[in-house]
Amino acid sequence: MTATRSSTEALVRLESVSRVFRASAVETYALREVSMTVHQGEYLAIAGPSGCGKSTLLAVLGLLDSPSSGDYHLNGQLVASLKADERARVRGREIGFIFQSFNLIGDLTAQGNVELPLTYRDVPETERKERVWMAMKRVGMLDRLNHYPAQLSGGQKQRVAVARAIAGGAPLLLADEPTGNLDSKNGQVVMDLLGELNAEGATIIIVTHDPRYAKHARRALHMVDGRIVQAEHTEIQL
Repeated sequence: MTATRSSTEALVRLESVSRVFRASAVETYALREVSMTVHQGEYLAIAGPSGCGKSTLLAVLGLLDSPSSGDYHLNGQLVASLKADERARVRGREIGFIFQSFNLIGDLTAQGNVELPLTYRDVPETERKERVWMAMKRVGMLDRLNHYPAQLSGGQKQRVAVARAIAGGAPLLLADEPTGNLDSKNGQVVMDLLGELNAEGATIIIVTHDPRYAKHARRALHMVDGRIVQAEHTEIQL
């Protein structure tokens, strides 16, 4: 994206965004008139019960889905104005994803999983290797570079997924229930890591149904039935 952004302009801005799924004559609203802003360097939690629309909201933010109505501005540009190839390019360069199910490729090593998105962006091999090494060092997984996902614990898999998200240098990290498949100890490790990344300047939006993890963020939005019903600043949990 080429749009310039002042220090006060929102990195993410949604204006009255709705997402409607239609089947036959039935309409189901996953999002209803959602408006929100996120500035560079923020750490935001989107919390709420299962089925409230928070994962749909994250999919819209990550350009994996499109609003049925309303406007989404990312880094100062209206997303609806982007062509399909431009959306794909923005998604690959400006957004890092961390999923509950890790989404690692089983026949690739940890190194290969972290490196793969960089190959799609035609990053030169030497630079790819350096970025992978730095990202894996950052998450404390250098000793697992050549391990396959089946040889890793759940916590280790999620740390590889975090490394994959940060290796591309994306300014926005989106985490969808990143602790959902982890025990409490490994969940805390991942949340601590996200907090450290935010302290270093990353903008993070995390979706969670667990209020314990929502309190790790600096600000929380609570959703019910596709709407934001409450916003609050949190006491950061260390």
